Amino acid sequence: MLEYAFYSVISPEGCAAILWKDQGPTAVEQAAENLGLRAQKLFELGIVDKLIPEPPGGAHIDYETTFKNVDKHLSQTLKKLQQLSTEELLAERYRKIRRQGVFEIK
Repeated sequence: MLEYAFYSVISPEGCAAILWKDQGPTAVEQAAENLGLRAQKLFELGIVDKLIPEPPGGAHIDYETTFKNVDKHLSQTLKKLQQLSTEELLAERYRKIRRQGVFEIK
C-alpha cells in the first residue's frame, strides 16, 4: 500500500451515523480513528504487508516515480511468492486472515 494512502469500506461520517446516530465532528473523528484508515495503521494491524514509499509531495505529484516504486515492490513480492508451492501460499493466506481481528488485552 502506498505510504500515504487510506482504505475503508465506509466513510467516517457513515460509520458514525450507523454506530452512534451522530454525524457531529466528535463522532466522525472517533469513527475515523476506530476505522484505522491510514496505511501505517493497516500495516501495524497486519492487513497490509508492506508500505511503498511515495515521492516527495505524494504519489499524485510524480506519477512516474510512484509507478516505478509500485512496480519494483510488486515485482520483488511476486518473485518471492512464485518460489512457494500452492499449499504454502494457501497456508500463509489462511494464517494471515486468521490473525486479522485478533487482539490481546494486556
